[in-house]
Amino acid sequence: MSYDGPGPRAVMRTVVFLTASALAVPALAGCGSEDQAGKPLAEQDIAPAARSLVADGGTLRWAVDAVPETLNTFQADADATTTRVAQAVLPSMYRLDETGRPEINPDYLESAKVVETEPKQVVLYKLNQQAVWSDGREIGAADFAAQWRALSGKDSAYWTARNAGYERIEKIERGANDLEVKVTFGRPYADWRSLFSPLYPKDVMGTPDSFNDSARRKLKVTAGPFEVKKVDRKDDRITLARNPRWWGHPAKLSEIVLRAVPRDERAAALAAGKLDLAEIDPATVQRITRAARAEAKGKSTPLYGPGSDVTAADALRSWAVANGSDEDAADEEISARKKQRKAISKYERQQRALQGFEVRRSLEPAYTQLALNGAEGPLADERVRRAVARALDREELAGLVLKPLGLPAEPVGSHLALAGQAAYADNSGALGGQDTAEARALLADAGWELGGPLKETKKGEKAAGSKSSGEKSSKKDEDEDKDKDKDKNEDESAGGDDGTYIVGQDDDKAPAEADREKKHVQGGVPGAYAPKGTAAPAGAAAAGALAKDGKPLTLRFVLPSGPGSETLLTVAEHIRRMLDRVGIRTQLSKVSDESYFKDHVASGAYDLALYSWPASAFPATDARPIYAKPVPAADGSLNVEQNYTRVGTDQVDQLFDQAVSTLNESESRGLIRKADSRIWAAAGSIPLYQRPQLTAARKNLANAGAFGFQTPVYEDMGFLKKGTGAAAGPSGK
Repeated sequence: MSYDGPGPRAVMRTVVFLTASALAVPALAGCGSEDQAGKPLAEQDIAPAARSLVADGGTLRWAVDAVPETLNTFQADADATTTRVAQAVLPSMYRLDETGRPEINPDYLESAKVVETEPKQVVLYKLNQQAVWSDGREIGAADFAAQWRALSGKDSAYWTARNAGYERIEKIERGANDLEVKVTFGRPYADWRSLFSPLYPKDVMGTPDSFNDSARRKLKVTAGPFEVKKVDRKDDRITLARNPRWWGHPAKLSEIVLRAVPRDERAAALAAGKLDLAEIDPATVQRITRAARAEAKGKSTPLYGPGSDVTAADALRSWAVANGSDEDAADEEISARKKQRKAISKYERQQRALQGFEVRRSLEPAYTQLALNGAEGPLADERVRRAVARALDREELAGLVLKPLGLPAEPVGSHLALAGQAAYADNSGALGGQDTAEARALLADAGWELGGPLKETKKGEKAAGSKSSGEKSSKKDEDEDKDKDKDKNEDESAGGDDGTYIVGQDDDKAPAEADREKKHVQGGVPGAYAPKGTAAPAGAAAAGALAKDGKPLTLRFVLPSGPGSETLLTVAEHIRRMLDRVGIRTQLSKVSDESYFKDHVASGAYDLALYSWPASAFPATDARPIYAKPVPAADGSLNVEQNYTRVGTDQVDQLFDQAVSTLNESESRGLIRKADSRIWAAAGSIPLYQRPQLTAARKNLANAGAFGFQTPVYEDMGFLKKGTGAAAGPSGK
C-alpha cells in the first residue's frame, strides 16, 4: 500500500508471518549502549523563513488525493487527508521532530511525565492554561476520559479501527486542578506518548452515535490554528480557516484549501494557477526542472516563433500545394499539424507558468519492501525465502530509484524504523547481503535442482507458486538474462514516487535481451547449445531454471496496473532478472489498483509483491500487528492481523510484548532492535529503499514542502512579503 505523507499513526500498518524455524542469527543489534540511529538520510525541504518575513493573509491551495470519507482519524476509512486536517485543527499532545522522534507540543502541554511506576504506571499531563476548544470550553480531563472510553475496545458500539494503548488504561481522573490530567495504566505501556494525538472533544467521543457519524462529515468543535470552514464534496475540496480562538502564534494564512487533484493532472493544475503546493511524480519534476533551466537561459518564445497557429497552418498549406500534394490530403495533414502546434503551444504556456514553481525534495517517512508470501508453495520454505533475499542487490535497487532524483540512495536496514529514528539500527546482517552463490546453495539445500525433469501439467493443476498463480508466463519471463552489466545500467532514468502499491508491466515491454545468437538448452546433454528458436526436449526445465518434484520454481509476482506504478515496474523488472540468475522464475501478473491490495496481498493470492509501510515513532505498538505470528481463528481461517506475508515467530511476538511493557527507553529500544534482527532472519519481507518525497511549491511559499519526518507547523506557513525573496505569485497576497 502506498502513503501520501500521513503521520506514522494515521495509517494502520499491515503484514503477516507463519513459522520460521530456529535460525543461526548473528550477534543482535541493540545489546550495546552505542546509538546506532544516526541521522536522517535527507533533511526536510520546506524553504524555512522567520515568521516576520511571512505576509499576513493569503490562501494556500494544496493538492490532496481525495476528500476523505471521514474526519475521524480513528475510523477504518480515514486516509492521509483526514490526518492533514486533524493536524491543522485538533490538539496533539506530541508531534514529531525532524528526526521522527516525539516531542511535547507546547501549545497544548506544559509537561507530561511518568510520576509513578509502582504499583502501577501513572502519567501526569499538565495542560497549557490557554488551551481551549473553539466553543470556549477548556481542554481537560473530560476530553481525555471520553477518548479513552471510546477507544478502549470495551464498547463494541464504537466503530473504531484501532485501540492500541488505550486498552491498557485503567482510569483517567482530574489532577490537583483543572489543568492536570492523571492517567493510570492497568499494564505498563512504553508508548504512552502515542496517545491523545490527535485529541477529539468529548462532543465527538462521548457517545457511539457522535463517534460513528457526527465527525465523519464535519467537525463543529476544534482546537488548532485552523478550523474546518467547509467540506465541499461536489467540488472536491476542504476549506480550513483561521481559528479566532487560537492562543498560539496566529496563523499567517487566512485559509488553506485542500483540493483533490489526480496526480497525473497536477502539472496542468499548477500551471493554470489552481495550486500552490502539491506532491508530484518524476515526470512533473522533470518539467519544472526544464522550466527553471529555460528561465535561467532566457528562453521564453514559442517553438514556432511569434506567429499564430493559423499563420503556421497557412504556411504549411502553401508548401503542400507548391509541391504538388493532393489538396484533400494536404487539408488533413494541415489539420493534424494545427492540432500538434496547438498542443505544443499549450505545453509551452504551461512551461512558462511552471517557472513560478520549484521542486522541494526529501525522503518520505516510509519505505518500500519486497513481500514474500510464506503461507504455502515454495516460499513456505524459509530457505527459499532467504535465497530470494540473498539474490537481491538492494543497493542497486535503491540507486535505481533515488539517484536520478539527487537523493541519498542507501537501502533501508530496518523493518521497524528509518535512519534518524531512535529505534533504527541496520540489522540486515542477520540475513546477509547479496550473494548469488549462497542463494543457489540455499535452493539446492531445499531440494531445487537445475534443469530437472518436469511433469506434464494437468488442467487445473496448481503451479509451484501461490494458489492463485494461474496466469501464463511470457517467453521473456522464461529466458535467462546473462548480461549482468547491462542490467545494472538499464533504466538509470527511473525514479520518484512509487505509485499506489507495486509495479506492473506488460511482458512485451520488458527491456530487450542482449544479443542471443544461441540459446542455452539443457536436456539430454547438459550444457549443450542449440540455435535460437530450437525447442527444448520434452519434459525438461528451461535453461537455468530450477525444478523439484516435477514442478519448476516459478513465483507469481503480482503488480498493480494503474498510473503512477512506473517506478515500481522498473524495480520489479530488475528483481525479476536478479532472481533469474539463481534459477528462480517469476510470472509478472498485473491487476487493477482497486483489487491489488484487497484481493491479492491481503487475501494471500501472491508470491511476491511490492508495497510501502510508513515508519512509526512507536514501533512496539504500531509494527507489532505487521509481524505478529498468525493464529488460527475459531472459524478455521488464519488471523493474520496486518501480517500479509504470513511469516512470524513466537520469539518476535515475545520481543514486541517485552518492548511495549518496558518503561526504560534504552531497554525497550534494544528489544525492538532484537525483534528486527529476527524479522530479517525470517525473510518474510525485504526492505529496499526509503520512498522519495517530491513536492512542487510556489517559489514564494515559505515553511511548506517536503516535510520529511517532521509534523507540519501550519501556523507558520505562508507567502513571503514582497521584496523578501521570490516574486509573489497569484496567491501571495
